[in-house]
Amino acid sequence: MAYLLNHSIRRFLQTSARRAVQIEGPSAVSGGHDGGYKIWKNLTFFVAFPSIILCGVNCYLSHQEHAAHHTQPEFIKYDYLRVRTKRFPWGDGNHSLFHNPHTNPLPDGYEETH
Repeated sequence: MAYLLNHSIRRFLQTSARRAVQIEGPSAVSGGHDGGYKIWKNLTFFVAFPSIILCGVNCYLSHQEHAAHHTQPEFIKYDYLRVRTKRFPWGDGNHSLFHNPHTNPLPDGYEETH
């Protein structure tokens, strides 16, 4: 019984796969490259690229709005933060590799920025 059930399921899947391959007319999977790539090319140029540009502009404008009224938090010197047991091997040894003077304080406080 299990053999008949297994055989019939396999046969059904094989015949449905063969029918799915036999597509007539222009299609992305019909074997000929008659029309499927044109749709994706147009979608890329007229939907994807403008969407990426709009998202980038939105991100830039929201960042500018946030930076306009952003203030540095008050520096509180905790003993367990910014511990330097060894100097960094670059620069003056006190700044991290990707140091940002607006957001990253040194052990003594924020740097004076103009």
